[in-house]
Amino acid sequence: MSRAKISNSGWQGASLVAITYVYFLIFAQFAFLKRLANLGVADAHLKPVMAAMAVGGILMSLLVPRVSLWPSASVRLRIGFIACGLSAFLALLPLGFFAAAALAFLIGAGLGLLTVTLATHLRRFAGDRNPLLAVGVGTGAGYLACNIPGFFTASAEWQALSAGLLSLVGIGITFLAVTVPVEGHEAPPQSPIPFYRVLAGFTALVWLDSAAFFIIQDTPSLKAGTWQGSLHLCANGLLHLMAAIASAWLLRRKGVSPVLTGAFVALGAACLLLLDPNRAQLASVFYPIGVSLYSVALIAYPSLLAPAASLEERGRMAGWIYAIAGWAGSAMGIGMGQHLGHVPPVFVAVAGAAVLLPQFIGVFRKRSRELALTAAVMLAAFFAERLLRPVDATPQSTQVERGRQVYISEGCIHCHSQYVRPNSSDVPMWGPVEPVEEVRAEQPPLIGNRRQGPDLTNVGSRRSALWLKAHFYNPAEVSGWSIMPSYGFLFRDERGDDLVTYLESLHAEGAAQQIEVERQWQPSPAAMARANLDDGKRLYQRDCANCHAADGPTLRAWRSSFKRLPSDLARGPYLNLPTSDSPQQRMMHLEQIAKYGIPETDMPGHEYLSDEEIASISLWLSQVIAQSDRKP
Repeated sequence: MSRAKISNSGWQGASLVAITYVYFLIFAQFAFLKRLANLGVADAHLKPVMAAMAVGGILMSLLVPRVSLWPSASVRLRIGFIACGLSAFLALLPLGFFAAAALAFLIGAGLGLLTVTLATHLRRFAGDRNPLLAVGVGTGAGYLACNIPGFFTASAEWQALSAGLLSLVGIGITFLAVTVPVEGHEAPPQSPIPFYRVLAGFTALVWLDSAAFFIIQDTPSLKAGTWQGSLHLCANGLLHLMAAIASAWLLRRKGVSPVLTGAFVALGAACLLLLDPNRAQLASVFYPIGVSLYSVALIAYPSLLAPAASLEERGRMAGWIYAIAGWAGSAMGIGMGQHLGHVPPVFVAVAGAAVLLPQFIGVFRKRSRELALTAAVMLAAFFAERLLRPVDATPQSTQVERGRQVYISEGCIHCHSQYVRPNSSDVPMWGPVEPVEEVRAEQPPLIGNRRQGPDLTNVGSRRSALWLKAHFYNPAEVSGWSIMPSYGFLFRDERGDDLVTYLESLHAEGAAQQIEVERQWQPSPAAMARANLDDGKRLYQRDCANCHAADGPTLRAWRSSFKRLPSDLARGPYLNLPTSDSPQQRMMHLEQIAKYGIPETDMPGHEYLSDEEIASISLWLSQVIAQSDRKP
């Protein structure tokens, strides 16, 4: 007995598109990464894990159109949803590095199979009334769902579980028999653009999107101004939905070229606005508009608009678009965000050239003489200006020199010294001593006549760049009730980074020898005898829990920037405490770490605490660790 076929109004296609986007955005981009961080798979291990996901996505995107196994579109979609759903459920298990890499590959492969198959056969599920509208509604609904405040801020485990359940819903939709329209493509309303230009445009847009996304997510000041808070998230979701529907309308009326142009204008504006944290809120308006404009076209072009003569050709186009633009473009954008922390304006211009090239060529063909004459005049003016401009022999200042000027202009000298007094308590706290001749040679000298904060002679050896930056944003949070005001405003331009670079350059001679001296330090016996558990707990909550508690505010704000995530000291692992330590050796190691930190990491010392306070913190921590060791 055969199943009765139902008329396809497009809701199946819209639902499949929405589920695919929700899975990719909320699980592959968010929950999986948060889950890895919770499991301690981060830093050096994170890149190969995410590379495995990209490899799986690229490989499957290119193979799917060329493999005849499982010719049924519905069967392929089911297998893709099964792989995606299984990946989401497996992410709930404890994972090591190799298991995480294998799971990441499965996520990428499942998405590659799912997206290419859906794009190739979307007309079957999107109906023949207005398939572009189905794509727009599905894309907008997917982004809207991801921006629901409770869903967006849910734990990684709940997000992974939701993604797995949605994959099961996707499988159910593929079992619905629908009236299949005659395969074909909805021709664009203007002459078709060569495929390689469309591919270059999509790659540039995904690159911009991924770079901006990573920068916002990785920068607390930008994140606070874009998608933190229920109001921001709801507004973003509505902007996504409206832009997606507008994109579908434009694709039907004008074709793909104006949509890509609009997406570039919006994304390019967002990237340029993000250079100034004060404009993050305005950038949060342009960013979702640009993303949804091109996201609809990313599905609709290979599915409905590409001038493909057959399903096989359409599948190959979809495979190349998702392999090159989707996976490779995304990886390059994230890499740019990691290494530069911003999108350079020159790259925005290059991306604009890639997107706007088709329109420019069309205009050039019609107005070639006028444009050539204009270009010649502009080039002549440029070279004339270069030849006539007087040569500026003034050497350019370095970032360290600019940072020193910020240090002076912000009056840091009024609270901080840069001179360790010889034969005093300065030496064990801030040493080593800097020769007087070097201090006198500075222009101007920055000795400081009073000290309300620590000495900074050797701060580059004692504090990491991340710690310094977090401290400038919120001193009291990372330095036990500090009275220093916030200098987060310096990071609205380059002054903040210049100041951090200057402070990182402050290394007195003998710093390496000083570290060896610090490794031999121990509190005095009298201080150890006065150590108190209650004081230790209080000091831990004030000075340590910000990074070493699972919900510590500093850990939450700067999680992706740590060289190595701080351990949750209530559970472990205790990476710098040898398991072979006796209780006495463990106590000694805890005291040295609490006093002087861990070199080459983001763990600072607490040199300003007294021996008794250090001994109290270490005593309390030793009790916590001992209890953790006894847990089954």
